[in-house]
Amino acid sequence: MTRKAQEGNDVSGIEGKHCVLTGGAGSIGLASARQLLARGATVFLVDRDPALLDAARQSLVADGYGARIGSAAADVSNARQTRDYLAQAVARAGPIDFLFCNAGINGAIVSVTDYPDALFDAVMAVNVRGTFLALKHGLPQMRDGGSVLVTSSVMGVTADPGVSAYATSKHALIGLVRVVAKEAAARGIRVNALAPGPVGNAFQDDIERRLSQVVGRDATRMLDEAIPLHRHAQPDEIARMVVFLASADSSFSTGSVFMADGGMHI
Repeated sequence: MTRKAQEGNDVSGIEGKHCVLTGGAGSIGLASARQLLARGATVFLVDRDPALLDAARQSLVADGYGARIGSAAADVSNARQTRDYLAQAVARAGPIDFLFCNAGINGAIVSVTDYPDALFDAVMAVNVRGTFLALKHGLPQMRDGGSVLVTSSVMGVTADPGVSAYATSKHALIGLVRVVAKEAAARGIRVNALAPGPVGNAFQDDIERRLSQVVGRDATRMLDEAIPLHRHAQPDEIARMVVFLASADSSFSTGSVFMADGGMHI
């Protein structure tokens, strides 16, 4: 199906919606932006690294979406920068319909007794505080009836040795989602969590390179053996779940954790 055909056949209410995505330069953020744009949305990308953000934006411009893309480099854990990127997004395209809190870092793979204090704080700052700030300052900028999606992880519902900061942050996000889903329900705003398993991207490659050193075997193969579908996800597969949760197709879902992990958690 061509891009124009996709836009012409949008039946889920994505067309014309204003979508703000943090972690927009990563593979899941970029794949989600591309699929939302293909369905007629306007997208505002936020990422910490200006060079990666510009590269992500240019890849979407090359696809013909330049008129519907905005962007801002920001540290999501900083309250002022959070208010600034939200203000820029609203100034560019009006109130927000879909807020995707996707920014995150993975931290170290080391026992809790050896985990660096500063790194634990950094993971919590980006993953938890960054999402808290996006919700605190973003919800007042949203239209009633909108949708919020927070990226948790399979590590938000399970646990493995060595990832105390990451797993703690991802569990915390699910608690935050459940609270805010109840608070935002009066405005018809749905708030859900997305919990991907291993994805074939640079973020996961970094984890698996370090994990291989810890366990003394190929971590990618080890994880594939642990996933009932016996493979990693592709970013586009996760992005399709993002589109579903942004759209009216998920209109009666809120406060829920949507797994996209190939069955890894079961």
